[in-house]
Amino acid sequence: MQDEHKKVKLILEDGTIFQGKGFGAAKETVGEVVFNTGMVGYPESLTDPSYYGQVLVLTYPLIGNYGVPFKQTEDQLLKTFESGKIHVRGLIVSDYSENYCHWNAEKSLGQWLAENEIPAISGIDTRKLTKKLRRAGIMLGKILYDSNGSRVTFKDPNIANLVNKVSVKKPVTYSKGEKKIVVIDCGVKNSIIHAFLKRNFTIKRVPWDYNFLQEEADGVIISNGPGDPKQCQKTIEYIQKSFAKNIPILGICLGSQILGLASGADTYKLKYGHRSQNQPCVELGTNRCYITSQNHGYAIDANTLGQDWREWFYNLNDRTNEGIIHMSRPFFGTQFHPESSPGPDDTEFIFDMFSRLIS
Repeated sequence: MQDEHKKVKLILEDGTIFQGKGFGAAKETVGEVVFNTGMVGYPESLTDPSYYGQVLVLTYPLIGNYGVPFKQTEDQLLKTFESGKIHVRGLIVSDYSENYCHWNAEKSLGQWLAENEIPAISGIDTRKLTKKLRRAGIMLGKILYDSNGSRVTFKDPNIANLVNKVSVKKPVTYSKGEKKIVVIDCGVKNSIIHAFLKRNFTIKRVPWDYNFLQEEADGVIISNGPGDPKQCQKTIEYIQKSFAKNIPILGICLGSQILGLASGADTYKLKYGHRSQNQPCVELGTNRCYITSQNHGYAIDANTLGQDWREWFYNLNDRTNEGIIHMSRPFFGTQFHPESSPGPDDTEFIFDMFSRLIS
């Protein structure tokens, strides 16, 4: 397959060209080029709906060596994947391992990408590309299989409501325990739902613009998802109205940003975002620093939080906000992913904290 796809290029919007070998699907694509500095976890990352509209660069040089796992289902959800399909528009790696070896592997990464019609490039100097993106900031890019780039034009995916593309279209219920949690699906990862089913809660997963105020719920989770949180005006509106009910609310990643916007705070786009499984986050008022899994390009401006809210966590690398919490009511959010998948589960205690509020 790689011999057929030799002349493959990644062209950035500033005109920079990287040439490599193609694998996966032989098609052209365009998206926002972002990088992830994690060493493992490509099956989870590629199926994370938060990557919708993006071309993903993996900085770890050897990718594909453990293949793609078998599909396993538990409680109506896939276990080894974060959704039912790949959400990235393209993949960029340094060295693709076509020959894989793992006890749980079913197929190669290239075969999986081809089946999902996702193009990929190997042989790229991902260190050079990542340094460019860190210096200049995230930019648009396109993958081309010949020298003619006129068929694919640059288009910023973030000007659209990407959450609407990945959210469920109608409510889905996962029955478990007596207590019920409404999960506002902005692109929720399967692992978040698994985490609360494991804690014996019934989950009602609803579309991003669903009026959950009509539900008899013991708690509300605003999930992760792609794009600009300000596109989710309906979600923000319903969260604002829910404050009066005093129901426990947990926001995760994009969900934390939506919670912040509902509280009256502002959000902004980061220069190149946080995408990895090794982001250090400090809990304010303590000496504790947690290593966290993250995937986001926007953040809350902590300086705009109202007087009833305070910053809960911050990123040790760049001091950006990583969590907010209400001073007296059961509302809080984290910019990182307590469920990990992939990554460390150091902060899963936050799920226990939320569970205690509704048990």
